[in-house]
Amino acid sequence: MLPTDHFIRFERIMSAEQTARGLIAEVHTEKLRIDLVRDDVVRIKISRGGVFDEAPTHAVCADPLAEPVQFQFERDEERVRLTTSGLVVSLWLDPFRIDVHRPDGTPVVEAAADEQGRYWTYATLNDAFTIRRRCGGADRIFGLGEKSGRHDRKGRDFTLWNNDVLSEVGSLEFTSGKEPGDPRGDRTSTEFDPYYVSVPFFHHQLYPHGQMSASFVDNGYRGHYEFSPANEYRITFDGGQYTEYVFAGPHMPSILQSYTDLTGRMQLPPLWALGYHQCRWHKYDQAAVEALGQRHRDDDFPCDALWLDIDYMDGYRVFTWDTESFPDGPGMVKRLREKGFRVITIIDPGVKHEPGYWVFDQGLERDLFCRTEGGDVYVGQVWPGNTAFPDFVTEEARAWWGELNAAHVQSGLAGIWNDMNEPATGVISSKTMRFGHGEFPHERYHNQYALLMAMGTTEGLLEAMPERRTFILTRAGFAGIQRYAANWMGDNQSRWDHLWLSITMGCGFGVSGQPFVGADIGGFQGNANAELFLRWMQYGALTPFCRNHSETGYIDQYAWAFGEVIHDLVRAAVRLRYRLLPYIYASFVRSSETAEPVQRPLVFDFQYESAAADIDDEYLFGHDLLVAPVDEPGMTARQVYLPAGGWYDWFGDEADEPHVGRSYVIAPTPMDRIPVYARAGSVIPMWPEAPPSTDGYHPEVVELHLFVPLGDGHYESRLVEDDGLTFASRDGAHLSTTFTVTRSGDDVMLTGEATGDGYPEFRRTAFRLVVHGAQPDTVRHDGSDVSPTDGGFVLPNGGRDLQVEFSA
Repeated sequence: MLPTDHFIRFERIMSAEQTARGLIAEVHTEKLRIDLVRDDVVRIKISRGGVFDEAPTHAVCADPLAEPVQFQFERDEERVRLTTSGLVVSLWLDPFRIDVHRPDGTPVVEAAADEQGRYWTYATLNDAFTIRRRCGGADRIFGLGEKSGRHDRKGRDFTLWNNDVLSEVGSLEFTSGKEPGDPRGDRTSTEFDPYYVSVPFFHHQLYPHGQMSASFVDNGYRGHYEFSPANEYRITFDGGQYTEYVFAGPHMPSILQSYTDLTGRMQLPPLWALGYHQCRWHKYDQAAVEALGQRHRDDDFPCDALWLDIDYMDGYRVFTWDTESFPDGPGMVKRLREKGFRVITIIDPGVKHEPGYWVFDQGLERDLFCRTEGGDVYVGQVWPGNTAFPDFVTEEARAWWGELNAAHVQSGLAGIWNDMNEPATGVISSKTMRFGHGEFPHERYHNQYALLMAMGTTEGLLEAMPERRTFILTRAGFAGIQRYAANWMGDNQSRWDHLWLSITMGCGFGVSGQPFVGADIGGFQGNANAELFLRWMQYGALTPFCRNHSETGYIDQYAWAFGEVIHDLVRAAVRLRYRLLPYIYASFVRSSETAEPVQRPLVFDFQYESAAADIDDEYLFGHDLLVAPVDEPGMTARQVYLPAGGWYDWFGDEADEPHVGRSYVIAPTPMDRIPVYARAGSVIPMWPEAPPSTDGYHPEVVELHLFVPLGDGHYESRLVEDDGLTFASRDGAHLSTTFTVTRSGDDVMLTGEATGDGYPEFRRTAFRLVVHGAQPDTVRHDGSDVSPTDGGFVLPNGGRDLQVEFSA
């Protein structure tokens, strides 16, 4: 527990007045402002020196007070109360405390008291502040972005400080002083903290009722979240102002939607970014990269992107090519593009400190590098040796970085990979790095550095390719990073426990607003074996970001590296991903609209099932597929929890009976598959085959796999078709088909409502309907009987509405 013995508690409200959005009050020596953001969201702010910081971070990208809110203001001798249709804020005057409840009286947040009965609503010491809240011993906590361990954070403490995890120097303060055997003393353990990304947003679930509330502290300084006390939690930040958004919920999806209304949502990525990516830190030359691409094509192994790590550069100087190894980089990229490959290169923020190196000279001349308190250019140490760091806090530096990225992708590159952007500074401490031409201390913007780098990179790519959707991958990030980039989970280990860890990390990212995530398949550091690689590939093919990546100096981890048998099995897993791309793409569209995670814990959809909330080793991939990875060696079967509803074994026969939910099943796990289940009532759109890449692939037939509902009701699914590359779909150049499955007794009806203006590349002429859970001899399609062909019903359709009826 962080010591707070000397913190000065704010104990009494001196005055309180109504404002247009809530109230303003005097508390201790500062001002308190409570603003109603929405009917179910409230913002609480406390000034420093009597002044409010209205933009404490770059996380919030919308006007929080744009939406009108109707509320009542009431006052009595003990408290002031703000009431909306979704929450009740109680400001208690003496002793000072703030409680938020729902109108039915259930708690959202309640101030906690210590053993002497003193409330710790807010306390400060120098620049730090802390708050303490009540929390039931059996309550659950979800979120905080990229965190280790179980998905439920209750019972553990966390630090929010972007950290280069495998840096012995950078992580030393977090590993030292631990008791022998404490896993947090080991940077590679599944309990180590902190990681690369800091998101000060979490969900609090009440036991036993299941309602949820949430908190987002808009503060970029180092934060500490302590969920280890039995009956309270504590939030402490080392600097900055206290600005907190409190979400009354009570449902997790609506909370996440409200949070991303403030911090933004993922922009729809290009379709190729959802394909399979091959990456390795290795000193390739141009011929080897082209041969790598050709090997995938020769093996009929689907692949959309090839990545180049740091060795493609000239002496690790960013925005350069090693012209000895890559004498014709643009030509190589062009030839690979003709074979359906996109090429992505890594870009670190560290600029080699070398007069005569044009990037360094430009940054120095324009005064765009971070400085020290004394005015020197801050010098750190990364791959090229001594390095300067762009001062991304300034608009000028972000614009310059955008220009550099725009010029870099003129060679034909499709995207940018941002690494080492915590920022990692090697053996040199980052503490003396300052921002804003030296005005701001390092602590204020450390956690936001990667977010600001991604902002500049995005601007550059849009300048270079204004018609194209951008793709940026980043290691570090902060709240709001989802607006600009996808995240991968950094330098993981080739170990079974890290396969498991990536499940909970992916889910934690998802419920924290970042849906586009994935771990290095097979593990980055260490030597995978055949079984681990296979199981990770089968699982990784069903995650939002699918990239095989490994470190130099270890064994090969290519799809063919473990022999023919493993090659064929991992190819089957990747082919399944490609056939599922219509379903995956629709899930990304949904996420860009509502923030609904692509990979999410069962609790997101089944919040009020206690058993579902405790599951750490399975997840939902999109709305309708449940995935239960194999995360231990030698596993021939595993237990799977199936939540409410009906669930079909994906790999079973079409006539197999579904499982009734709220039950546990023992699922076989032969080497050719991991357990996957489809939700009864869903329609899973699929491509009829796995193409070599998504490039130019617009099939004439799309399969619709309909999983018959177990009982009466209505069930919706979706197919979205567009060019997959440009922003034209925003203006109507798409076809979006909403499928509704209705069951009444034995009668099943499938309708499809098509909207959109279409797009030039559209080629579909028919659906092929495959029915699971029934074996109808015929179906009635738009008034005509259709008989099955090879187990499916061919339904002519070129983008119009659809109606099909049959008996189950």
